Amino acid sequence: MPTTQVILRLLVAAGLGAAIGLEREFRRKPAGLRTNMLIAVGSALFTIVSIDFATGHGGSADRIAAQIVTGIGFLGAGTIMRNRESVHGMTTAATIWVNAAIGMAAGTGSFGMAAGATFITLAVLAVLPPVEAYFERRAGISFRNHLK
Repeated sequence: MPTTQVILRLLVAAGLGAAIGLEREFRRKPAGLRTNMLIAVGSALFTIVSIDFATGHGGSADRIAAQIVTGIGFLGAGTIMRNRESVHGMTTAATIWVNAAIGMAAGTGSFGMAAGATFITLAVLAVLPPVEAYFERRAGISFRNHLK
C-alpha cells in the first residue's frame, strides 16, 4: 500500500477519534481526546498491517482484526467499576469499543462507514443523556446512578 494511502487512513482515524474524544472531554469523562485518538489510530494501524501482511505473505487479515477486538475488550473492561449496587464506566467502555471499530473501518479505507459510525456515536453520546434524564425525572428515580 502506498505511504500516502497509509497516512491518509491514519489521519482519518485520528480525526474521527478526536471528534469522539472531544465530546468526552467536553463532558469531563474518562478516556478523552488523546485516548480516543490513540485507540482509533492504533486500530487503524493494526488493520493496515494486517491487510499488508495478508496480501504480502499469504496470511489471513482477520486474525489480527480479531485480536484488536479482544485487546479493546480488555481495555474497556478496565474502565468499568462496580461499587455495591452501582456500576460506572459502561458508556466509556462502549465508547472505547466502538471507537476501535471506527479506527478499523478507517484502516480498511472505508471512510464513509467510519464517518457514519462516528456521527451515530456522537449523536448517542450527545443526544441521549437529556432523553435519559427526562425519563428518570418522569419515573422519579435515577437509573443513571445504578447503570454508569
